Amino acid sequence: MSADIEPVIRIRGLRNQFGAQVVHENLDLDVRRGEIIGVVGGSGSGKSVLMRAIIGLGRPAAGSIRLFGEEVTALDDAGRSALERRCGVLFQNGALFSSLTVAENVAVPLVEHHGLDHDLVTRLVAIKIALAGLPPEAGAKYPSELSGGMVKRAALARALALDPDILFLDEPTAGLDPIGAAAFDRLILTLRDSLGLTVFIITHDLDTLYAICDRVAVLAQKRILVVDSIDAVERSDDAWVRDYFMGPRGRAAQRAAAASPPPPATPVS
Repeated sequence: MSADIEPVIRIRGLRNQFGAQVVHENLDLDVRRGEIIGVVGGSGSGKSVLMRAIIGLGRPAAGSIRLFGEEVTALDDAGRSALERRCGVLFQNGALFSSLTVAENVAVPLVEHHGLDHDLVTRLVAIKIALAGLPPEAGAKYPSELSGGMVKRAALARALALDPDILFLDEPTAGLDPIGAAAFDRLILTLRDSLGLTVFIITHDLDTLYAICDRVAVLAQKRILVVDSIDAVERSDDAWVRDYFMGPRGRAAQRAAAASPPPPATPVS
């Protein structure tokens, strides 16, 4: 990205805190249009807090968050609603409504934001379910009837419902077996390339970082320590970064990424 292009997300001097507990202090981060950026950090470093602040679900104590050039903290209700329509979010564990079917879950943002008629909603829901790699019959199932991989994909279908410009994914492969996780990674890469999405991934999955992320941002010491290609991040002198990327799991992920790309994303049954 050239220096004169406005990033999709620009964060400057961010401070998030809860009472006396400061989670982030003087945090800066740019996210480029069309990239897949992975955000990593230790437990309690505030990765999910950062994501929630970006999408307007948490108000920072100080600093600036600009999303698509709009200052998030300054938006009125109408402006915030318009911005929400450009963002798709997959929360940890899917966060599906347990009393609704997959199709009804995917329909919620379509009805809430657009008030579309039933037939059009039905057709759009079927498209989103297919985009997420689920079979058509999954639409009639309830979350309790789904495997872990299907829950992730159902939540992804809902995140795609409004044709967002940016996807926020919070630990999308957590709890999946290696084959399912690799297939989900490949799906995200395919969606980014085919739909022109920007993807913001919170993850601890080293395989995801090596397989699909254009850049990695390391969140530690209440700020972004380094954000760069994974090759550059590996060379950081910070002890936590080196332990994370150069430990046994990091080296295994490096070897796997060098050996072959992740398998194609096949539908989950």
